[in-house]
Amino acid sequence: MITEAKFRKIALAFPGSSEQPHFEKTSFRVGSKIFATLSPENLRACVKLSPSDQSVFCLIDKEMIYPVPNKWGLQGWTNINLKKITTPILRDILGTAFSTLKKR
Repeated sequence: MITEAKFRKIALAFPGSSEQPHFEKTSFRVGSKIFATLSPENLRACVKLSPSDQSVFCLIDKEMIYPVPNKWGLQGWTNINLKKITTPILRDILGTAFSTLKKR
């Protein structure tokens, strides 16, 4: 299980990243662009991936990583169950989201 503190530490390790409120969640950004959000009350995070990266990560475990179930999901927004994900996979998916951000 990934705690709120551990998620925050990993997300803020990327160059230029910052933490800001985003409605009822916490967002992690570079400038004004969000690459991840955190919902600590339900131990879920959400990242923005390319559709191809999303399809690859979702193959790992559909209960761990899955598209947001609406049009946001079709745009690459992907939920992460922090109760199930491992640290190496989380680092990889956040790194991919951070890299995708640089391409937007």
